Amino acid sequence: MQPNTKERAEKLLESYQLISLEEMQHVALMDRVDTKFVGASKLLPCILAELESNYRVLEIEGDRVFSYNTEYYDTKAYGMYEAHQNGKLNRYKVRKREYVSSGLRFLEVKFKNNKRRTIKKRVERQQNEMLTAAELTFLDENTPFNGHELEHKLSNSFYRITLVGTEERVTIDFGLSFTDANGFSMAFNDIVVVELKQLKFCATTRAMNVLRKYKIKSQSFSKYCLGAASLNKQIKANRMKQKFELIEKIRTEIEG
Repeated sequence: MQPNTKERAEKLLESYQLISLEEMQHVALMDRVDTKFVGASKLLPCILAELESNYRVLEIEGDRVFSYNTEYYDTKAYGMYEAHQNGKLNRYKVRKREYVSSGLRFLEVKFKNNKRRTIKKRVERQQNEMLTAAELTFLDENTPFNGHELEHKLSNSFYRITLVGTEERVTIDFGLSFTDANGFSMAFNDIVVVELKQLKFCATTRAMNVLRKYKIKSQSFSKYCLGAASLNKQIKANRMKQKFELIEKIRTEIEG
């Protein structure tokens, strides 16, 4: 992450109109089309400056840049990771996520169907410890996996900005870091991950146009897969080669 990226983002967001968590829940977009982009974190101030007139920023108790903590679960053989690597549709992701600013914690299941829509289901949880019997039942009912057989594979943390417009919601993640079950860690401070969440895909929104202006291209991208492939060299990662090359290119341009 570039020096003071978080502080610069907070400063730029001061001039945004606000939206509350309660208001945003009316546009939860639990069934949606996701489009992801990966660019250099140094472009974040430029992107925020250009989106101000078209989006409101989520604010919770005075914060507009939020800390997220996530724990990812998978089968012993990394079945969910492999499904993503093989380009399989109708694939799942299981995670525990803590929204630090709001104090909310959820067990979440994300399902990407063969129509490329993302459907998210979740149950609120009280603490970030072992899965309860009710949570295991939730997994059994909403995934093809046996909840008892899923393993904690990876944790990650990052900062998120959430912008809400009339046609979409935009999340901007930066300061990504990962830690595996053995305590090994990896950070990706030079990149920003932008995700556009829409009821129906639209390529002409203000955010789309701004990202296009800065030559930030859409692509399939998974924070879980990035972390898993970075920290576990024993798993298949051929489809991640392009992502690692992009990140290395971004780092080289920054250092240059």
